[in-house]
Amino acid sequence: MRTYHCIPLLIWTYMFHTVDTILLQEKPNSYLSSKKIVGLTKDDGKMLRRTKRGWMWNQFFLLEEYTGTDTQYVGKLHTDQDKGDGNLKYILTGDGAGSLFVIDENTGDIHAAKKLDREEKSLYILRAKAIDRKTGRQVEPESEFIIKIHDINDNEPKFTKDLYTASVPEMSGVGTSVIQVTATDADDANYGNSAKVVYSILQGQPYFSVDPESGIIKTALPDMSRENREQYQVVIQAKDMGGQMGGLSGTTTVNITLTDVNNNPPRFPQSTYQFNSPESVPLGTHLGRIKANDPDVGENAEMEYRIAEGDGADMFDVITDKDTQEGIITVKQNLDFENQMLYTLRVDASNTHPDPRFLHLGPFKDTAVVKISVEDIDEPPVFSKVSYLIEVDEDVKEGSIIGQVTAYDPDARNNLIKYSVDRHTDMDHIFGIHSENGSIFTLKALDRESSPWHNITVTATEINNPKQSSHIPVFIRILDINDHAPEFAMYYETFVCENAKPGQLIQTVSVMDKDDPPRGHKFYFEPVPEFTLNPNFTIVDNKDNTAGIMTRKDGYSRNKMSTYLLPILIFDNDYPIQSSTGTLTIRVCACDNQGNMQSCTAEALILSAGLSTGALVAILLCVLILLILVVLFAALKRQRKKEPLIISKDDVRDNIVTYNDEGGGEEDTQAFDIGTLRNPEAREDSKLRRDVMPETIFQIRRTVPLWENIDVQDFIHRRLKENDADPSAPPYDSLATYAYEGNDSIADSLSSLESLTADCNQDYDYLSDWGPRFKKLADMYGGDDSDRD
Repeated sequence: MRTYHCIPLLIWTYMFHTVDTILLQEKPNSYLSSKKIVGLTKDDGKMLRRTKRGWMWNQFFLLEEYTGTDTQYVGKLHTDQDKGDGNLKYILTGDGAGSLFVIDENTGDIHAAKKLDREEKSLYILRAKAIDRKTGRQVEPESEFIIKIHDINDNEPKFTKDLYTASVPEMSGVGTSVIQVTATDADDANYGNSAKVVYSILQGQPYFSVDPESGIIKTALPDMSRENREQYQVVIQAKDMGGQMGGLSGTTTVNITLTDVNNNPPRFPQSTYQFNSPESVPLGTHLGRIKANDPDVGENAEMEYRIAEGDGADMFDVITDKDTQEGIITVKQNLDFENQMLYTLRVDASNTHPDPRFLHLGPFKDTAVVKISVEDIDEPPVFSKVSYLIEVDEDVKEGSIIGQVTAYDPDARNNLIKYSVDRHTDMDHIFGIHSENGSIFTLKALDRESSPWHNITVTATEINNPKQSSHIPVFIRILDINDHAPEFAMYYETFVCENAKPGQLIQTVSVMDKDDPPRGHKFYFEPVPEFTLNPNFTIVDNKDNTAGIMTRKDGYSRNKMSTYLLPILIFDNDYPIQSSTGTLTIRVCACDNQGNMQSCTAEALILSAGLSTGALVAILLCVLILLILVVLFAALKRQRKKEPLIISKDDVRDNIVTYNDEGGGEEDTQAFDIGTLRNPEAREDSKLRRDVMPETIFQIRRTVPLWENIDVQDFIHRRLKENDADPSAPPYDSLATYAYEGNDSIADSLSSLESLTADCNQDYDYLSDWGPRFKKLADMYGGDDSDRD
């Protein structure tokens, strides 16, 4: 086909080349024969001659792609020095000499030895020489000439790609550019129309078109839909010779894809969906999935589901699965078959990225009806509350009902329910519950101070189906009752200086109460009624739940009274009012001028705490030696014969009579207190017990003032009776010495210090009637001779 198209051109070109070659071959001969030597005379008288040109040469033309049987004749080289006798030899050098182009060294004829291609090389530059065979010299200077290859239309247009890929949005208008294709032709663009390319579409109509000159492919139909057809294959042809008949052509393929736009709304494949759900499903359970179809793809197909309306809008919810674009129906609130068995929802599906260009096509959403049927199951009992709070006073009696819990069977059968207390939450069995009605009652006494809260769990179980049970926490708060009296917050070590002045603060006391009144604690301090007028100390209520102990007199003496017991009445303000008596032990100590304590009754014990081990051992050895000496002295004294107290009646002296009363041993260190004889008002002051804890001595014995008795015997009997009944009496045998004579004794004072001042002699005969204990006095004063004599 290609050869057939080139035959006229080849014939025309060959004829033109033949004629031109003949003229060139004939012209040199005529040119040489017609040449004349023209002489020019100069001033020097010599004649100038014009020499002939030695070479015949020209630019040669040669057709490419020669297909003849003989070698293609190019041209002939000839010099006027060639006489035709064969003495000259022609030599050809340059591009392709000897391989592509050969020369007859005798005649100078040049032939093309091979078929030439202009697209490979369009111009050859050669050089020719004529050499004398005998001498080897050049008869003419070397000459250069050109062989130019004439183009023929032997190359078809070629596209830059064998396969093109392009895309265009669907629904694009007519004439929308898709892609540009380009084809090139290797032929000479400056010689004829061999390289002029025209584009045309062979396949792809009527959807696409191509511009014949630029090769731009455009859409040819409006509103092409991707959903109908997405892929198109278009074949484009490029033809040279301006598209005329006889031109060569080439083709390429263009694959065109329609890209998606959001031009389709979502549509449910069915108008109604049906789901079933047990009533006991937990919140958030997925009941089912619905899906609206959207022919679009990618983000154009993304949609969102929501419940538009319906009687179950508050009971259910719908969420969108972004991966599958499905709507998931979930449970939002607890379902109850007995309350409602069927729910109807209207669910909307709408695109999240609508395209404004296509809103005129209609709303980009669709609606479906979702019906949900609730299935009945056997449910456990349900309590009326999530938890129960019961408040009860701590003084409630055992067996009292303090509260009630209620539960019911949510099923239509309404089974009977029994109640019980989970004993793992009430290990001490403090509470019980009536199994029929859920009434909670106490089994033991309550005490807020030990356990202010009790947290128990009550179980409700269906009688017909024990597997169905529910549990509920019950919080029991024990309310406070004022059942504890206030008491000292601590044990106070109180002392008063001997040099103290009246109105001096020696101690501030505070109290504590195990109760917890709602309005807070408020305590009051008062002296006990029996000792409202204490001559030694004053109790001052500070009105802030503390009290101050103030001195009431000027100076105290350790020799007269080393320890004072001050009872304080403490009571609170809650109902019922609780009170107690706390006794404050006050020691009398020696102090410096600044009021710093220096020594007290227990000075030796305090100082011993700071001694070294060696000093303590030495002291103990000395005490042991002294005790041994005392024992030896006592033993020797017992063996000594007793002598009368007064040998001579003339020896008139005041004497202290010793009755050999051993007293109460080591503990009875205060049996003989001279201060008691001189201070009857202090006879009721209690002494600090060393063998009993301080708490036991805070209870004050309230006795009838004994100094009102005039009968000594009755006084002694009362004291003996009180000591026998006193639980704080010393745990040993002791003779209680009371050192009280009575106010109206017949004998008056037993002392003889004022006997000499009497106006008349006294009669002491009655001493003989007082018994053996007064025999000594009877012997001394009952004789005829008086002491005053």
